[in-house]
Parts: sequence; structure tokens; C-alpha cells
Amino acid sequence: MKPPRRLWRTLPLAAAIGFALLLVGAWQPGRADAATTGAQYYLDVGGSASVGFQPTTARPDGQSTQAGYADDLVNEVRSIWPGLQLARIGCPGATTVTMLEGGGHCPYTDETQLATAIEFLHTHNTVLMTVDLGFNNMRTCIARGEVNELCVDQSIDLVGQQLPRILAQLRAAGGPGLRIVGIGHYDPYLGDYLHGSAGRLLASASIGAISQLDQSLQSIYASFGIPMADVAGSFDTTSVEPTMVTGAGVVPRNVARICALTWMCAAPPYGPNQHPNADGYRVISQAIESALSGG
Repeated sequence: MKPPRRLWRTLPLAAAIGFALLLVGAWQPGRADAATTGAQYYLDVGGSASVGFQPTTARPDGQSTQAGYADDLVNEVRSIWPGLQLARIGCPGATTVTMLEGGGHCPYTDETQLATAIEFLHTHNTVLMTVDLGFNNMRTCIARGEVNELCVDQSIDLVGQQLPRILAQLRAAGGPGLRIVGIGHYDPYLGDYLHGSAGRLLASASIGAISQLDQSLQSIYASFGIPMADVAGSFDTTSVEPTMVTGAGVVPRNVARICALTWMCAAPPYGPNQHPNADGYRVISQAIESALSGG
């Protein structure tokens, strides 16, 4: 019999990330054990948002927290799956490339996040999974105050090639009762609207790039019969209705929402930070619930 293995080995990461991966739920190999105890699992994979990354008093540069969308979701869906346990194996900066090939900031015993997820699916009665990928593939395309459209196109093309490979392997490894939800993306660059004319230009241009990514993801997930949480819609990403924000005056609604739901408009040392705050993670959780219910 193969000896039990930990899901991944915790090791120090780069100081710029300041991240310790948090795994919620025990790693006990064997579907038979899970079936005997009646344990059911929610496996949460992807990048930093999947592990509730946000700045904290202890780590203003950011760290994994227990106030992420997965933590909110596992509590909300226990009416469907009583006793549901959460396992988070995501990694800050994860892309479709690191998912398939390894590397990145997090060392896994099984070498890649995908292999680790497959191992988990083989050995646990997993009824729910969220997949949060795509945004980090194109982060470098939106930098220095401008959107590199060629880079965006190339990054989205790569996601289009690699995400189906990832989903096919996850589907094959999961049991017949596994439900998967893909996660769409909000536009954190809307927070740059508050930084003069250059920031407004970047905020405006970024909407098209994020929308292009979300449209591609929607098509990929749909081809596998997987619903996608409409996070952009929940964050009112395309709404420009004038809205008052304390300290900033009247801004478009999409900017106001980014300020309210992320750390992009927070003062140093907590901001600007692209990650959601606790309210933002709750909104994402609600978008996932809506996708699960077919809303």
C-alpha cells in the first residue's frame, strides 16, 4: 500500500509574497475512508484569491486568510452538503502554465498543483471544486500604465490551449457527483482611475482586457458543461453610473465598487492591493452560489 502523503510540504516563500499556504481539512488518502465516514470535500484550486489572500495587520503585504470566498462558500452550501470540509491547495501567482508544469511560488509534494488536485480527487469524496485561473496569465500585460494588447491576446490564447487540458484531467479524476464551478474575474485596475488622467486611461482600457479574458473563460467552461461565476457582473465592472465615494468624490460605479470590495483604494501600507477584502470575497462567494443554482 502506498504510504500516506501530505498534500504539499510547507516551505518558506519569497519575501515579496509573504505567503504560507493554508490547507483546511485533513489529508487522509483513500475513498473508502471518506465513504465510511461520510466525509465530503470542497477542493479549491487556483491563484491567490482562491486562498483568501489579502493584507492583514500582521502582514500588510498580504497573506492567506480564512476570510476568502472558499471559506464563505463552504459554510453557505452546507445545506446541500452537510459536514462539507474545505481543502485549499491554491498558490499566489498560479497560472495555467504553473498548474501544468510546476514552478511558481509553492512547492508541492506531487510537483504541480494539478497533480496534487488529481491525487486529492482520487482519494477523497469530493463533491465540489472551484477553479480560479486565467488572471495571472495576463497580469504582466497590464503594467506601467498601459495595456499591451498583443500580450493580452497571446496570454488568452495560451489559456485557451491549457485550461481545457487542466479541466479534462480534473473531470477524469473526479467522481460522478463532482460539481465544478469556474471563477470569472473582476478588474482591479479600475482603482487606477483615482490616479490622474493616466490612471483613468488605464482603467478604461483594462475593462476590455478583463472582459476578453472572461469571455474566453466562459466559452471554455461552457464546453465542459461547467458554469462560471459572473464575478465581473457582481462587481459592476461595466457600470459607469456616477457614484459618490468618500474621500474621492463622484466616480463611476465600477470604480466605487472596486474601492469598496478590494484593497486597491486603501492607503498604505495595506493598499493599493489588487486582492478582495472580506466584503469582496463574500460577493465572489455569492456569485459562485448563483452559478451553482443556475442563476
